[in-house]
Formats: sequence, C-alpha cells, structure tokens
Amino acid sequence: MRKPQRTERGSLPSAAILTLGCSKNVVDSENLAAYLRSHGVQLVDIDRAETLIINTCGFIDTAKQESIHAILQAIEWKRAGRSRRLVVAGCLSARHAEELRRELPEVDYFFGTEPYEPIVRLFANDFRYELLGERELSTPRHYAYLKLSEGCDHPCSFCAIPLMRGRYRSRPMESLISEAYRLAERGVRELILIAQDTTYYGVDLYGKRRICDLVEALGQIPGISWIRLLYTYPAHFPEELLDTMVEHPTVCRYIDLPLQHVSTPVLTSMRRGITRRTIERLLETIRNRVPGVTLRTTFIVGYPNETEERFAELYDFVHQARFDRMGVFPYSHEEGTAAWILGDPIPPEVKQHRLQALMELQRSISRELNSAKIGSRLCVLVDEYLSPGEYRGRTEGDAPEVDNDVFLHSEHPLEVGTFATVLIEDATDYELYGTAVAT
Repeated sequence: MRKPQRTERGSLPSAAILTLGCSKNVVDSENLAAYLRSHGVQLVDIDRAETLIINTCGFIDTAKQESIHAILQAIEWKRAGRSRRLVVAGCLSARHAEELRRELPEVDYFFGTEPYEPIVRLFANDFRYELLGERELSTPRHYAYLKLSEGCDHPCSFCAIPLMRGRYRSRPMESLISEAYRLAERGVRELILIAQDTTYYGVDLYGKRRICDLVEALGQIPGISWIRLLYTYPAHFPEELLDTMVEHPTVCRYIDLPLQHVSTPVLTSMRRGITRRTIERLLETIRNRVPGVTLRTTFIVGYPNETEERFAELYDFVHQARFDRMGVFPYSHEEGTAAWILGDPIPPEVKQHRLQALMELQRSISRELNSAKIGSRLCVLVDEYLSPGEYRGRTEGDAPEVDNDVFLHSEHPLEVGTFATVLIEDATDYELYGTAVAT
C-alpha cells in the first residue's frame, strides 16, 4: 500500500466526518473512519481538519435542508481557510449529485453512499485494506449498531430510499457474526440491528428470511446482553420472530413497527401491502405472544389522499392502540417516487397541525404509561454519568436517541455500560426517575 501523501508541514493528512441522518449513516461513517485511519489519515475535530467530509441525508425535505445548511456552512469554513478540501457523500449526494455540482462548485468532490474506496484514494491513491469489523465507533462504547443490509426492495410510493441505496442486499451471516464478536470484545453490550427492513434479512442471499437464525446466533456471543431490532416491516411480518423474542432473554421485548398509516385507502396508495384489519390482527398477535412488549411505530401525515376523515381515522386508531413509543413525520413530496404524480395538495400548515395533534395525543398516552410504572423495579442500562450519584439510562423498552430516558440516583458509583435495578419513583411524559437498589 502506498503511503499517504504528507501535507506541506510534513504531518499526516487530517480529516473530519460530519454525519447527518439515520443510524445507517452512522455505521457508514464509522466504517469510513476505520478505512481512513488504516490508510494513515488522522481523524480530528472539524475545526482542525484539512479535509471535511459530510455524510448527508436525503430522505425527506427537512433532512435535505439540514444537509444543505451543513454544506453551505462548510463552504464558508473553506473560504475562510479553516479547511482545504470539502467532500460531500451520502444519500443526498447520491440522488442529486449533478444538481449539487452545478449549484455548489465550491465542493471538491461528490460521492454516493458507502464511498469508502474513492474517498480513501483522495488521501492514499491506493486501496487494498479490507475491514474485518474494525469500525471507529461514534456511539458510547457499550452499544453499537449492526447494519444487516443495504438498500430496499419494498415498493412504498412515498420513499426514495431505493433510488439512493438500490435493491436490498444482505450481508453474509458469517460476516455479521464475526463483526458482532469483535464489538463484544471491545465492550459492546447492546447490539442494535438496523436495515431498511430487518425482517427481510437473508431473502436475497439464502432464498428465505434468516432473521431468526441470525438473532439466535448473535444471542450466543459472550458479553452481549441486549439485542434490539429496529425497522421491522409490518407486511409479511415473520411471526416466528416473536417466539425467538420470548425464548431468548438477550432479545429485547421491543418491536419497532413503522406502520405509516392505518386508513386502508391511504395504505393502498402508499403501496404498503397491508390493510387496517391486518395491522390490528398483527398488533393483537404481538401483544398476546410477547407479554410486556414495547411497541414503537411511526406515521406519515399529509399524504396526498389523506382526507380529514382518514386523518380522523388515524387519530382514533392511535388513541385506541396506545403505542408505547411513536414518531410522526409530515409527508415529503419526493421526485422520482411513485407518489410524485399525486402532487402535494395538502398545505404545510395542515400537515403540521395534524402532526402536532397526533404528538399531543401520544404525549398524554406516554404520560399515562410512564405513570403506571411508578413503584416498579426496572432493569436499566446506564448510558451516561451526569454528576456524583446521578446517571442517565434506558430500559429494555427504549432505543437510544429516539425513546425515553431514565434518570437515576445511586448511593454507590455506577459504571457506564453496566446494568442497574432501579425503583421508579416519578414519571413525566417521556422520562422516568428513580433510585438504584440492591438486587
């Protein structure tokens, strides 16, 4: 391997990576960081980097605006001499590279998703190193995301992910297990499985879904205490996964089920492959077969054929279903998607009103569910030291960044990344408060 070119001052080249968007982008940036370091590039803070790399998100309007804002800010840094080179990669760049090149000539290079080799070649001119799980973790050392696949095969009318990331491509099971072993050896205690659809894992490689086999294998790895699944697609949900969840204590009783809507006409136009009745049966099955399960979902409001009556149906459904966790997004009109021809007839202020109405409803549901936990003892993973005797953590029913927090007091020092039994003494809409107790 050719040595990386040194700078005018004789030091090794330096770079910083700014990551925007979802957890899948986080993993991409962690892999890129490992490749760069293995080729002799120093990874430094943004204000000290010769090359600034922005890993963009292009999923919906707000994400694209955030990415554009970050690029414009980086251009100002470059003009002021605070960096020498600006590289833009990721979903936004993959989808709109030509337009971005025309509008932002100050950017030196545009690349798509997983651009490891071309970016490394900017520094080293050669690329011979294959990663064997040596990611540069940007999460706290006790949890990590494990990306099962790239791309998506589902035909959802509103989604541009296949345009940016292509067809569903599973990683070989042996590769994932090997990476998980290395993560466990580095102190990771919680594996968070991610993909555009984690339940679809293996179909392209093995001719059938292998998510249960994978989860069972990961559960045998010493040191792994929690395995959490995100992004489980509701259509054709593999019910055998529920048995795996019950039979294996390392698998969190937590299901992230992005429903997107409940009105059958809206679901049909969205090409979700599911109806309201199917959703209701699935939720009933999950709750019956996995006692104490935490259910998270997401919804889209303002889809082109979402009438007031259909939104009211969604509102009533949320009131009845009482999800433990919920997120809501306004519909984003994306060129190239199947829904593009429907236009964007619902005004932004109506979308925002519907979003706020749903989230206010969910806030009250969350407050009631949290209040019911007062007096109970919960297992909590300690995420952060706050001050002497004070910590922040999560329960089995909470994914990092998106779900509830537990704030706890302990008379004895606790180590971040360990588990504590916490007596819950108070609750708010999205937080629990308690004291660590002896078991």
